[in-house]
Amino acid sequence: MLLVTVISVYNIALTSTTNTTTISRTSYIATAFSNESAVTQRPDEPQVNASRATAPQPSGPLLQEFPVPTGSHPHDVAPAANGIVWYTAQGSGELGRLDTSTNQTHHIALGMGSAPHGVIVGPDGAPWITDGGLNAIVRVNPQTEEVRVFPLPKDTGYTNLNTATFDKNGILWFTGQSGIYGRLDPVVGQVEVFDAPRGQGPYGISTAPDGSVYYASLAGSYIARIDLKTGAATMLELPTPDQGARRVWPDSQGRIWVSEWNAGQVAVYDPTTQKWKEWRLPGSNPMPYAVYVDEHDIVWLSDFGTNAMVRFDPVQETFNTFSLPSPEANVRQILGQPGEVWGAESGADKLVVIRTGN
Repeated sequence: MLLVTVISVYNIALTSTTNTTTISRTSYIATAFSNESAVTQRPDEPQVNASRATAPQPSGPLLQEFPVPTGSHPHDVAPAANGIVWYTAQGSGELGRLDTSTNQTHHIALGMGSAPHGVIVGPDGAPWITDGGLNAIVRVNPQTEEVRVFPLPKDTGYTNLNTATFDKNGILWFTGQSGIYGRLDPVVGQVEVFDAPRGQGPYGISTAPDGSVYYASLAGSYIARIDLKTGAATMLELPTPDQGARRVWPDSQGRIWVSEWNAGQVAVYDPTTQKWKEWRLPGSNPMPYAVYVDEHDIVWLSDFGTNAMVRFDPVQETFNTFSLPSPEANVRQILGQPGEVWGAESGADKLVVIRTGN
């Protein structure tokens, strides 16, 4: 079976916009754990060169969309080496692989009942998945496509696994919205689970340059720093009550950036001074979901309220909004590599990249 992918390319300027289209926060939740079938290309099938839309040489950021199989509902995305981009096909229970040199996608089944949420590339170069359907951490060998499953302890119950990060000792830390966070030692295959303060809510998680691990609690409206030895979590309260801290990401200085889903703000915490600062996103109804800090310490967010990717310059304290061509794209996670910022359009069955040109 062949899949021909048509790529949309847009030359975009760094200008602020005020698109105020309102997107329902629950528009995707109803189908988030469905097991719809997906059209995939298998390893033994021939490649077909995709047709490309012509575009002028960009003078600024270039936005490009990559369709993925219908029903994939890609939740998280992780660019890897050699033009490969991994994504979680939550709707079909598979791991997706986009080869940007051929613009072809290929799906790898993760197991009966799989509903993958997060994906990151580990220090071993392999994609690691937090799978809510399997209630397990999953590793896929990028060469052989062998799937290895690390189940959570049987007495843990359903945890609604979310995202993961590796610390500098090679330990994988993860979150579960049902009220847990945990760690996996890949060498021995041991999984430990801890109860989160305030119960439900642990969501985004990331590792700071000094090796500290922080997670955000959406339902609990706090972020926490984890003691890597004991596993204990120290809560750090944000200035705005009930702000809905959703995802976290460090910058090169070790400051922790937070997307505030309920409050429509982006916040930063400085561990050195223990001080906070917050900014409201542009638009009448901002709903920042994902946050990512690029190699220049520019902060990127996805905004459901304006159906856009938002760039924030912390030095100038200015926002630039890049409207997404696909309606209700619902970018739930952002990752990147030098010169590229990637998002997964869960509502549009597409991946999107902004090539920053720097």
